[in-house]
Amino acid sequence: MPVNSTSDITPDPSQKSVRRLKWLEPVALLFPSGFWLIAFLIIPTAFILIQSLVPLGKTEFGLDNYQRVFEYVGGNFIYLVVVWRSLLYAMITTGFCLVLGFPVAYWLAVIAPKRWRNILLLLFVLPLWTSSLLRSYAWITILRPTGVLNTFLNFIGLSGINVLNKAEGVIIGMIYTYLPYMVLVLYTSLERLDLRLLEAAADLGANAKQTFWQVTVPQVSSGIIAGSALVSITSFSDYINPQLLGGPGSRTIASIIELQFLGASSNRGFGSALSMVLILAVTIVIALLIKYGDRRVVSDG
Repeated sequence: MPVNSTSDITPDPSQKSVRRLKWLEPVALLFPSGFWLIAFLIIPTAFILIQSLVPLGKTEFGLDNYQRVFEYVGGNFIYLVVVWRSLLYAMITTGFCLVLGFPVAYWLAVIAPKRWRNILLLLFVLPLWTSSLLRSYAWITILRPTGVLNTFLNFIGLSGINVLNKAEGVIIGMIYTYLPYMVLVLYTSLERLDLRLLEAAADLGANAKQTFWQVTVPQVSSGIIAGSALVSITSFSDYINPQLLGGPGSRTIASIIELQFLGASSNRGFGSALSMVLILAVTIVIALLIKYGDRRVVSDG
């Protein structure tokens, strides 16, 4: 039996270089986004975490700042109340945005003439081109006691309302701010709606309510979940609307964090701990979206 020559068993240098290049390809592709993720997300979050573990006036690590989140003063968990208020505002905002945004997105994606859809969608999201700060100041002009709304109500013979510097004013501003995001997400899902299934449901005797809940909603469930997650995350961490449209009793977690970093009695460690609580809440929402949102899409498919 002939013996293999040396050339048959010696690795080809060109093959080594090819394997090396194949290994470097995913690294090269992931480098831009990976560098951005590490530099502007992981490192700042790690810095906040380290700072949250250093109590005020101490040099050693500890959990004092996190224990303060559960501080009980005057018969009330003062900071947990703020967290709950932020969560409540986010849930109310998400619910209203979903109820108000779904008909608008459905009309834009299904009913409106195709040649006008892009223009109508652009007009609807046009307010996003302006600063959120300017939009909040515009709502102050509308909602203040001598503002546009009360002037109009008095003109038609109705008594004015006072919602500025209250929770109602905050929620109005938040709904206005995040409604376009909900509409955009729902629009992308409703644009792929299979109208033949709606016609089949009508032919089989389903009424409008049955068709909506059993045919339309399952087809766009992924958009509903994604839009609700987007609005709830952004509204939970909103700072401008509670700060400008709410009063002292409408402070949210973002406002408390700002006071800890820039207020007169600043405590950066405690502010960092509150920031980590906010980051953890957002991470939980995203994890639930990834887990159950994909499962729902697969089951609907």
